Amino acid sequence: MGSLVYGSPGATLEIDDRLLAHLQLVITTKLRRNEQFLLSWDSEGPYDSGHTAVWINPSIPLHFKYVGSKRPVLNRAWSEALMDSANSTGGLRAVPEPAAD
Repeated sequence: MGSLVYGSPGATLEIDDRLLAHLQLVITTKLRRNEQFLLSWDSEGPYDSGHTAVWINPSIPLHFKYVGSKRPVLNRAWSEALMDSANSTGGLRAVPEPAAD
C-alpha cells in the first residue's frame, strides 16, 4: 500500500501501488501541461469516513511513495479512463480497472 502526500505538512492518501502508479501518470501529465484539477476520494474506515477533495496545483508539493519494489505494469485503458475522470467537472477519482487491451 503506497501513499500520495500532497502539500506541506501534507494530506496523505494511502493507495494500492498499482492504482498509485496510474494516478501518478495522470497527475504528472496534467501538471506538465500546467493544468490544475480536483482530486477526490471517499474515505472509509472506523475513524475516517466521508469524502475528501483537494485542488491539485503545480506550486504545491506532491510526493508519491511506493511500498513494493517492482514497478506496476500500466494498463493503457485504465490510464485513459482516469484521464477522462480528471478532465471532467467532478475531477480525478479512482475508477475500476478495465480489462487490458
